[in-house]
Amino acid sequence: MNNQDIMKIDHIGVAVESLTKALDFYRDSLGLECEGFETVEEQKVKVAMLPLGESRIELLEATEFDSPIAKFLNKRGPGIHHICVEVSDISAKLAVLKSQGVRLIDEQPKRGAGGHLVAFVHPSATNGVLIELTQRIPENAG
Repeated sequence: MNNQDIMKIDHIGVAVESLTKALDFYRDSLGLECEGFETVEEQKVKVAMLPLGESRIELLEATEFDSPIAKFLNKRGPGIHHICVEVSDISAKLAVLKSQGVRLIDEQPKRGAGGHLVAFVHPSATNGVLIELTQRIPENAG
């Protein structure tokens, strides 16, 4: 990867059994503010974003028993689910990774939280860490 293409760590995703219970710690004990809640139907997940410096913590609660987060929780329990890296051109980054033989979960970007484009890189290609790539879409863009 060209370092010029990576902008920053956008967020760290944390799988939780309950957003309400998780907020007892992150909001009430650590003092982080919750930007609000959003349900991402395609991923069968409800998220809460908590800004922390230039990044955020994304709390993830499954909305269906067969969602990726529910499967993660059943297998591993609550904890860090993924690291999200913001890139300037997600389609170009995916094309480069694919040309390098990197195993991708998503070969094409899809809409994620906040309406931004997202795609996941398989943990087998990243030393066991699920990496999400995101490209922010301006709020006024279609």
